[in-house]
Amino acid sequence: MKLREPASCAVELASGRMTGGTGRYVKRMSDLHGLYEDERAFQLALDKAGDPIAYEVSEFRPSADAGDMIFGLTRMSPGRIGAEFFMTRGHIHARADRPEVYYGQKGVGLMLMESPQGETRVVEIGPQVICYVPPYWIHRSVNTGAEDFVMMFSYPADSGQDYGIIERSRGMRHRVVADDSKGWALIENEHYVPRSAEAVGQLMRHPA
Repeated sequence: MKLREPASCAVELASGRMTGGTGRYVKRMSDLHGLYEDERAFQLALDKAGDPIAYEVSEFRPSADAGDMIFGLTRMSPGRIGAEFFMTRGHIHARADRPEVYYGQKGVGLMLMESPQGETRVVEIGPQVICYVPPYWIHRSVNTGAEDFVMMFSYPADSGQDYGIIERSRGMRHRVVADDSKGWALIENEHYVPRSAEAVGQLMRHPA
């Protein structure tokens, strides 16, 4: 067996990017159509801003082999659509029993998590705060601050991502909105469709 070579990557906090990785991708505001409750506010923001980058990811993918790890850096722009803060699309891992770790580098935000059964958990993240996302939890990052929100992440290389699980339920069960007293609050997503017992069972089944 040929061993892989060690590697290192440098984090540039000013730009929210990581150098030395294997790839980078961006999500623009137009890519997030359908995520927000206030569709009119979304369209107005899109027209006014000219489709800016909502978030970008710099990553290092050594392989897709079980036992290997992928890591990278996410930079999220600050802002709101109506009362909701800027957020990522969110996902569960295609191999749902795979966990993920996030490490706050700059700015403040939170990780919105949802179990297959529809339970919600929130972990607030700031600089030097580590967030553990356990296996089987759907998760989405939210920038609740006034500056870029930058986090390092790492997860098993064979995890994969399933973005459709949120779309099929017409969003996550809760939305994160601005609140004068706490800064943010959770409200129910009126359009949320709970998963069936069969769908939950399929998710909780250990992958082959």
